Amino acid sequence: MTDNKVALVTGASRGIGKACAIELAKSGYNVAISYAGNDEAANKTIEELNALKVKAKAYKFNVADKDACQKAVEEVINDFGKIDVLVNNAGITRDGLFLRMNSENWEAVINTNLNSAFYMTSPVIKIMMKQRSGCIVNMSSIVGIMGNAGQANYSAAKAGLIGFTKSLAKELGSRNIRVNAIAPGFIQTDMTKDLDTEKITEHIPLKRLGLPEDIAKTVKFLAEDATYITGQVIGVDGGLVI
Repeated sequence: MTDNKVALVTGASRGIGKACAIELAKSGYNVAISYAGNDEAANKTIEELNALKVKAKAYKFNVADKDACQKAVEEVINDFGKIDVLVNNAGITRDGLFLRMNSENWEAVINTNLNSAFYMTSPVIKIMMKQRSGCIVNMSSIVGIMGNAGQANYSAAKAGLIGFTKSLAKELGSRNIRVNAIAPGFIQTDMTKDLDTEKITEHIPLKRLGLPEDIAKTVKFLAEDATYITGQVIGVDGGLVI
């Protein structure tokens, strides 16, 4: 077990993050997950990961807190010895038309969805550079590409992740560290449960919402098989953005 690769997935107590953690565990990765507050969900995820016969541990902290991120990465290294894959997945929404959007909702989304990637990646790349290997996957969104009314804050954060991904890929390629982004479409999670799915699927060529597992399998592909892919944004959206 100690020879297994190690993945760190943020926001992984449920939804897409949980699916990513499980998919990587199925491939033999030891998995560290972060979560913000739901102890019950995090413990359940850890139980499911342990059932896959890998080492797994949950770390409770706020990814929008730079110092907390630094401390958490240090704890992961102490517990696991290395980090081969970082999945910057944690995210929130605070939707509302821009004319009514207050600075608190703007800053909360930017801090959790964009700044967190900086706070997590900064200490992790130092480890990966010493290893001379690593894979970083940033969870963007189709709204970071096409925008969406009522989501100026979320769209800005997700678009920022795309620029962050491309720039880091150029900087870190010579150290054998690959950096890519995934742009999910409408995925069946708590974040989309209140949407009018019938209306949405009319515009999706595949005529269905995606599953968290659709994203997780793409993360696994980027981590395991995509050894000559870096700086890319892979849309997993059923063809919505064509």
